[in-house]
Parts: sequence; structure tokens; C-alpha cells
Amino acid sequence: MNSLFPLERSVWSLPPDVVPFNHGSFGPTPVVVQEAREDWSRRLASQPMRFFLQEAESELDNARKELAKLVGSSAQNLVFVDNATFAMNIVAATVRLQPGDEVLLNDHEYGAVFRIWRTVAERAGAKVITATLPLPLTNDDEIVASLMNRVTPQTRLIVCSHVTSPTAVILPIEKIAQAAAKLEIPLCVDGPHAIAMRELNLKTLGCDFYCASLHKWLAAPLGSGFLWAHPRWHAKLQSPLISWGRSLGGVAPNWRDDFQWWGTRDPAPCLAVPAAIQFLKTAGWTEFREWTHQQVRQAADVLKAEFGATPLVPDSPDWYGSMITLALPSQNAGQKPFLSDPLQKALADEFQIELPIVWWRETRHLRLSWYLYNTSNDLDKLVEALKSLLIRFP
Repeated sequence: MNSLFPLERSVWSLPPDVVPFNHGSFGPTPVVVQEAREDWSRRLASQPMRFFLQEAESELDNARKELAKLVGSSAQNLVFVDNATFAMNIVAATVRLQPGDEVLLNDHEYGAVFRIWRTVAERAGAKVITATLPLPLTNDDEIVASLMNRVTPQTRLIVCSHVTSPTAVILPIEKIAQAAAKLEIPLCVDGPHAIAMRELNLKTLGCDFYCASLHKWLAAPLGSGFLWAHPRWHAKLQSPLISWGRSLGGVAPNWRDDFQWWGTRDPAPCLAVPAAIQFLKTAGWTEFREWTHQQVRQAADVLKAEFGATPLVPDSPDWYGSMITLALPSQNAGQKPFLSDPLQKALADEFQIELPIVWWRETRHLRLSWYLYNTSNDLDKLVEALKSLLIRFP
């Protein structure tokens, strides 16, 4: 076990009585990163005309270069956006669907991503096809085959998570990219959970688009994310929001112009991304990944022993990283999922435990994230809370 972790809670601004097990949704930002973001906002507020016209573009370029090093990319292929949803909407505006076209997803994808593509497909007279991945998930080739078996001559795009949101599964995205390339079908990767949790090399991954938020495992400020686009798409990219579409400071035109200036807005969250990168770099990338995985593994063992919680994947860092989803035995299995699960609400209201309860395939699951502030005492509190609440909410 890494003796450096967990870090003191004072590194964050976490309330002392809160037990956070949901870093995967909204990662609390370290104080040092909060301060970096605030410094940029103050700099903007003190002299906005100078900042926007003379400084912002070069500073965004510098931040983009630091991000590019982290994700294995040329900075020329990246643009900052608010989050993965913004990025996915750019892709949806760019891939022009025609009546009868199909967009292929799978049943582990994020609900908002489904809604984006269903909305776009409905407007175009196209449709979304959902591949059902096999359970248990134990074999890369079976996953790739189950996805590619749903490809038809009408498939215009495959959308696939790198690390799934509801089920916390690391999908074999490199193999999926290879299979999509052989069929000459563009691949858009939804990657918010992979940034920092996984080592990433976008130069070799082989996808067409990569959409990501940086407020999760990288713990950058809310409002920081990116779109990576293969150069063959740069001239085709369409913005869902129309503004000036050019540099404010007279820089030569480039493909990012339509996406970098969506009206007057504070770019401080993106400018603070290098501070977040430095924070985890100081902790140690490998140490961070190995320690959080090991803690999640141990927590899963406890939850399996205490409550019969069932993992969806083999016990390996190839299948899950810093978070895991476990199926909970439930008397409500097969019923219509709750809009707001009472178990999740009771954990928050009665025990100050932040933990998402996920209904997936008509079964109740808990998704547990472990970050550098979590302790064994947090897990003890969760176990005691579940012992009490599962009697009331079986």
C-alpha cells in the first residue's frame, strides 16, 4: 500500500461530516486547483479587454499543450469545451445523418449520450441501434463481436465509452477502434471517466473523436473538458452554437475558432487544467491509479461479503479502475427503476454518504468511487449505513 495516501482532507474543501464515494460524477476540486481557477478569474476581471484580446488565446494554447501531453496528442487536434456533453453535441452537429441512417451504441452508455443521439436521429429520420453486451463481461473479443454484429450498411457512426458511466467498466476501446476502422465506420469515444484514471494515447488509439470532461478523475474545475478530433474531420466540424467564429486577437484562422469563442465567457476552468495535472503528477500517476484501484478492490470484497453485492467484471485492473459497480440483491429487481432511488436519498440525508445507486438492466447497483481523500473509516460508515437501510429499502 502506498504510505502517502490517503491525503489529508484539508487538501480539498470537503465538509468534515461528508463521506464522498462519488468522485466519478463530480470530483471535488483540490484547493490548489480552486485557487488557480480563481487567480485566472481575477486576472480576467481586473482588465478584461487586455485579457480577451491579447492574452487569452496564448494562455489557452499553453494549457492545451499541457493537456495534450497527458492524453498523448498533438495540441493541434484538441479544443477546450465545457464538458463531454458539449463535445458530443459538436460531433452530433457534424455527423450529418440522413433518413434510414443508423448510429450504434451499446447498453452501457450514458443516458445523456443516448438522448443526444436519439434526438438527432429522430430529427433526421435515422435511428439509434443499441447493442447488448454479454454478461458477465469476461472476454474482449466477445464484447467487440457483440458490438460489431449490430453494424449494418446503414451504420454511419459508432459511439462507445472508454470507461462506462453506469457500470464503471473499462471497455476494450483499442480493439473496438481497430474493428471500426476495418469497416471504415467512424468511432466517437465518450471518455470522461478515462482521463487520469487510465493512461491514454490519442495518437495511437485510432478513433475519430474523443469527448471528455476533466472535472472527474483529473479533478480539474467544473467547466473544463475537451474534444479531440482526427485531422480528417477538422474542416467538417460544425458548432451547435454560432458566434464570431474567429480569433478575438487577430490570430490566423484555425478549426478551433468556432468552438473556442462561444460568446463572452470565463475560460478560467480550462486555464486551471495545468494546475490539476500538476496536482496528480505530484501524487504520481502510477501510484494514484494503483492505490485507488486496490482500495476499490478491497471495498468490493467487503461489500460482497456483507451484502452479496456482485461485480460485473473480473477482478482485474484491465476491467475496472478507480471505481466499480456492484449489483445489489433487491426485492424490486425487474420492476420499473426509481426516478430517484430512496436508498441513495437515505444514504445522503441520514448518513451524509454520497454514493450513486444505479438502476441498470432492471437491477439495483451501487457505484463506488475511491479517491485520494477516501479512508477505511469511510468504508466502515458505508457498511453500517447499508446494514440499517437495506432492511428498510430491500
